[in-house]
Amino acid sequence: MSSIKISCVVVDDEPMALNLVESYVEKTPFLDFKKKCSSAIEAMEYIKSNPVDLLFLDIQMPDLTGIEFSKMLPKETRVIFTTAFDHYALEGFKVEALDYLLKPFDYAEFLAAANKANTWFELVKGKRQSILSEEKEFLFVKSEYKQLRIKLADVLYFEGLKDYIKIWVKDKSKPILTLMSLKSLEEELPATQFMRVHRSFIVALNNIDVVERSQIIINEQRITVSEHYKPKFLEFINNNSLS
Repeated sequence: MSSIKISCVVVDDEPMALNLVESYVEKTPFLDFKKKCSSAIEAMEYIKSNPVDLLFLDIQMPDLTGIEFSKMLPKETRVIFTTAFDHYALEGFKVEALDYLLKPFDYAEFLAAANKANTWFELVKGKRQSILSEEKEFLFVKSEYKQLRIKLADVLYFEGLKDYIKIWVKDKSKPILTLMSLKSLEEELPATQFMRVHRSFIVALNNIDVVERSQIIINEQRITVSEHYKPKFLEFINNNSLS
């Protein structure tokens, strides 16, 4: 079973095709369906503020084709093309698509392409996380016109506050305040040491004192584990429990 979740957007101007691919994504455990869009323009607007890993992208669409759109995507976002025309295969290869599904395709064909994407993301994200886990012991954060060096082992938890983050560390009564989003910080932290448990909180797993129902207690601070993050957190607890 895959250890990662691949966030996905489905883009197609044909409603039946759009709904079919959405249903395929929904029943594939390692894919995380985010949105379906009926045009590349709509998808572009969504991705600006909601980065995703993978697009299932139709090629022939009005205004902006899938090929044209794929050239505008961030390098981190990969594509599996879906099309009724096989002569686009070479163009798909040129823009480094992970795969190319020729309509009409069934779930078995879809799953084969999705598995190819899963293998790619496992390798890339796994390699990146390995480097972070092994090498990252501290962060430099900008606070009050200074770059502060913070040892990750001293961090209790990170608290998001609009565009700012409060960094609560051991033996300090006040947090360090820095201008940064919790999402961008989450991508830089070793997943073996830190976990997001709420839209506003990332906790240091080694510094958890007590888990009480749906709450974590760290240094007398209670932090609620939200429903969205609960399955992953419970998996961590179960994997590290003696009972």
